[in-house]
Amino acid sequence: MADNSQQIVQRLWNYCTVLRDDGMSYGDYVEQLTYLLFLKMADEQTRPPFSQKAIVPAKWDWSSLVSRDGDELETHYRHLLENLAKESGMLGVIFRKSQNKIQDPAKLNRLISLINDETWMGLSSDVKGDIYEGLLEKNAQDVKGGAGQYFTPRPLIAAMVEVMRPEPGVTICDPACGTGGFFIAAHSYLADPKRFKLDKKQKRKLRYETFAGWEIVDSAARLCVMNLMLHGIDGGEESPVRVGDSLASDPGERFNMVLTNPPFGKKSSITVTNDGGKSSKDSLTYEREDFWATTSNKQLNFLQHIKTLLKMNGSAAVVLPDNVLFEGGAGETIRRKLLQTCDVHTLLRLPTGVFYAQGVKANVLFFDRKPASEKAWTEKLWIYDLRTNMHFTLKTNPLGEADLTDFVKCYNPANRHDRKETERFKAFDYDELMSRDKASLDIFWLRDESLEDTETLPEPELIAEEIVENLQSALALFGSISDELGDEE
Repeated sequence: MADNSQQIVQRLWNYCTVLRDDGMSYGDYVEQLTYLLFLKMADEQTRPPFSQKAIVPAKWDWSSLVSRDGDELETHYRHLLENLAKESGMLGVIFRKSQNKIQDPAKLNRLISLINDETWMGLSSDVKGDIYEGLLEKNAQDVKGGAGQYFTPRPLIAAMVEVMRPEPGVTICDPACGTGGFFIAAHSYLADPKRFKLDKKQKRKLRYETFAGWEIVDSAARLCVMNLMLHGIDGGEESPVRVGDSLASDPGERFNMVLTNPPFGKKSSITVTNDGGKSSKDSLTYEREDFWATTSNKQLNFLQHIKTLLKMNGSAAVVLPDNVLFEGGAGETIRRKLLQTCDVHTLLRLPTGVFYAQGVKANVLFFDRKPASEKAWTEKLWIYDLRTNMHFTLKTNPLGEADLTDFVKCYNPANRHDRKETERFKAFDYDELMSRDKASLDIFWLRDESLEDTETLPEPELIAEEIVENLQSALALFGSISDELGDEE
């Protein structure tokens, strides 16, 4: 990142500290920045050398904010947010359910001045994107109410994109797109002149027609759309991100590639409030003809949904928690069907301590959709174990791109049909997988040194973090069991 962009980030974060003294969270701050940055950039696009048609009504544009101060500014800003939330397309997604969280007009005026001092459209997409990604990561790290659940570690995303190798002209979907990390990494891969020499038509398709996402949470969708815009991705007047429950129905569209990290948490549910004001959570199941099994397990539903979204011979890479690998009932049905009807070729077992959502034990499953066949499409599932004897923490030892280099090498994206087994990379035949209890893919073979050799114990702080993560994982499991018992009653 250039020195200039680092200075901008520092100024923006310094001001965040001031607003946090008034009780604003990082998330609130990033949201307000999003509204104001969008309006400033939209204003710059109407001026030379861009001279584009204004997309924001004149009554509610950037100039209308800059020309006011005091209570008049605060009142106008509140009305501006209310009115832009009613617009369609990109404006509607950015400002949907928006609220002013900066109650002090003097501080609002100061933030507007900070943004007004920069010419944002003059910055490259890389620089603007780095600035905003920095803000999003800071927000994800916020212990109290941060958006960690929407932020997938960028080194993991980069490795997933590298082995998937998208090519110009493909369509890429993320049905749970969070803050847009997969889209940005794929865009960066495709726009890299060292890989592809894109012509004008291909560049236009990359910008406007390559990516399609769904996000159920308004605030995350807002951050995602802004993140994409800053990185040079948009849908013209229409938003590339749709706000809503992607599992609710088959959208009818099909894509060459799905890259996604569906939300953690075992069950899908809706909150029901009775006449007395008492709330309860009801399990949410999806009755869909394209699903192999009906279940309230959110990740199992996403796995089925992703299979539907793929074009024939399309490819998917999806982050999934451990329970998807071994759960019985619907889980077993879905695994057996997936192994039969798709080429499920690679599983990356992830270490703990890499996600902002604590206590998560997760994996990345890679598979291709295939046409109907009597013979099972999966011949071998190759499993890479990046978990056993690996210790990562978010602060002291975060996962880096170098930690995934060996996985990328073993995956052999140039020709994944020519692979070699290593200590951490093993192949398991289809018949072996199907004969396992419940067709479980929860497979380990490495000796866990920490259980057997006290001399190789990790540092005390790493042990402490691992204990905390295991306890949190156990609590989450107990919570889901409690929910299920409550539903039965």
